[in-house]
Amino acid sequence: MKLSEVTLTHHYADLGDAFGARIDPTPFEHPKLVHVNPAALELLGIDTSEARNPDTRADWARLGCGKQLFKGSRPFAMKYTGHQFGVYNPDLGDGRALLLGEMERGGRHWELHLKGAGKTPYSRFGDGRAVLRSTIREYLAGEALAGLGINSTRALCIVGSDEPVVREKIESGAMLIRVAETHVRFGHFEYFFYTKQLQALQQLIEFICRRFVPGTAGLPASAQAEALLRFTVRKSAGLVAGWQSVGFAHGVLNTDNMSIIGDTFDYGPYGFLDDYEPAFICNHSDHTGRYAFEQQPGVVLWNLNALAHAFSAFVDTETLRDCLEEFQPRLIDEYAALMRRKLGLEIEQEGDQKLCADLLQLLDEARADYTLFFRALAHYRGERPAATLGELVPAAQREALDQWLHHYDQRLAHEHSDSRHRNRAMLAANPKYVLRNYLAQKIIEAAEGGDYRPLQTMLELLQSPFDEHPDCERWAAAPPESGKHLPISCSS
Repeated sequence: MKLSEVTLTHHYADLGDAFGARIDPTPFEHPKLVHVNPAALELLGIDTSEARNPDTRADWARLGCGKQLFKGSRPFAMKYTGHQFGVYNPDLGDGRALLLGEMERGGRHWELHLKGAGKTPYSRFGDGRAVLRSTIREYLAGEALAGLGINSTRALCIVGSDEPVVREKIESGAMLIRVAETHVRFGHFEYFFYTKQLQALQQLIEFICRRFVPGTAGLPASAQAEALLRFTVRKSAGLVAGWQSVGFAHGVLNTDNMSIIGDTFDYGPYGFLDDYEPAFICNHSDHTGRYAFEQQPGVVLWNLNALAHAFSAFVDTETLRDCLEEFQPRLIDEYAALMRRKLGLEIEQEGDQKLCADLLQLLDEARADYTLFFRALAHYRGERPAATLGELVPAAQREALDQWLHHYDQRLAHEHSDSRHRNRAMLAANPKYVLRNYLAQKIIEAAEGGDYRPLQTMLELLQSPFDEHPDCERWAAAPPESGKHLPISCSS
């Protein structure tokens, strides 16, 4: 499909006025195309050559800032509410983004969402804009998580401008088109529950069940609500297990930032671990550590409780509790399976969780680089001293490392595969490239100066993060001390 052939439908907007407001974007006067993501084009069934076609650059610039609309588009600002840092906020909604419509490919629906499109009825005191810094961070983060096999929204393109936008400083405005199977959040259900719009709440539950929960068509409202909650509990458990396994911290897990289908959603002050630090806080506004890395499983369960409360209009308390009790065992099982893969263990044994926990304690005490350590472990062949691994921990922890490796050797003896097979499997489970915040900052600074080549390079690395890419070794290096704990805010 060519770009000119893209036609959108608008099933969500058709649900009615209770679900949001019809409003046109406020385009940039002089938009300039920053980047088009070929992987997102492929997802949507658009010819990937359209990312490189010089004849479409002007079209991308106009479409990516709302100066021109896709055929059939009916921009729509979605209304929702949610709990922010544990406190209910009734004044939320698409304050700087518009749902442009959706495409269908292979039975899957893909929504296009224009972020940074200007003020909406839900902007409150905001300007409705995004900046180049935040759009680049979201653009790369979606590919980073998807490349690691973790459910995520993606982005189709970035369009920049010379329009000044004030955040912590004056920055240049930008927009991106976000791609997701749905943009419905926990907060959508909370909105209808707390405003006592139970008919609309049931309508939304039916809409999501029809798309994502097979076998629920025609069931009573209570059965559909229960099925959807169980679906979301399972998806959310798998999502947070994935985050914890790769060392990803979201940074602001409010219920309005939680996808009902378990996608990583609304990238802001996120961060991948450099040194292994369970208490890592990537959002400098998170003064209590509510959203610290190690707190994410508990916070996601808290958010699921808030969602369950919104479903209490249809489902009894005992059933809601039963749904929520699925979360912890699901999380433990999925996380354990992911960590066994990282350790190269194909046969599940009773002591595996302790072996993993002991390693994480060692990495914590050593403040070892999480990504580099596991990548190096993939090359381990039982050698002594384990020179490469030893270089990643301080001298004071090398005896502890040697003791752990002794237990690891004993555990590997129970595996049926040889070291070469294990090496290949572990390299496919432990990325060489992750989106470290210091790298994102370098890419942003280059782009602000008009150089988009680092953005292109990083995008390609994140889309195949387990490959070696021998010409890009510096992108896999540990950050300098100055590159750790960069202050990242919600405006990011």
